[in-house]
Amino acid sequence: MPVLLFISLFTLLDFVVLFSIGGQIGLLATLLLILITGIGGLHLIRREGASTLARAREKMNAGEIPSTELLTGAALIFGGALLMAPGFLSDALGLACLLPNARRVMLKLLTWLGLKASVNTQQQAGNQQSRKSHTHTNSDTSSNSRQDAPLEGDFISRDEPHHRR
Repeated sequence: MPVLLFISLFTLLDFVVLFSIGGQIGLLATLLLILITGIGGLHLIRREGASTLARAREKMNAGEIPSTELLTGAALIFGGALLMAPGFLSDALGLACLLPNARRVMLKLLTWLGLKASVNTQQQAGNQQSRKSHTHTNSDTSSNSRQDAPLEGDFISRDEPHHRR
């Protein structure tokens, strides 16, 4: 719900700024600026997207996971969509998503916010787990049987040498 509220307020503010600036500089100039930002955004997406794809292929060929490149690709798609939307605030945010230095700062900020959110979630889960352990008695066998069930997944040994192609 907060995300929907943020998107709605951002869109409303974007249109208010667009109409305010459009009223000052005129309709034709406003349309030209919107068209120029759209074309410039497409050019930047193509250029940055090709270099990001090349870096991702290099990492995959080296046997590594291209996590940074995937985040960069997502930022490029998001920035391109914002540049296609009419409005000066969305154009500014879209341009920030496309410029490498600004994108790094935004990714660090999002990573920090994500880590902060995951730490809070883990703390809440730990608090709920400790409350459950105090309220349950030992005669409850259904929860014990679920805890004794094996976990499925892949096991990677740290002793195994890394194979690079």
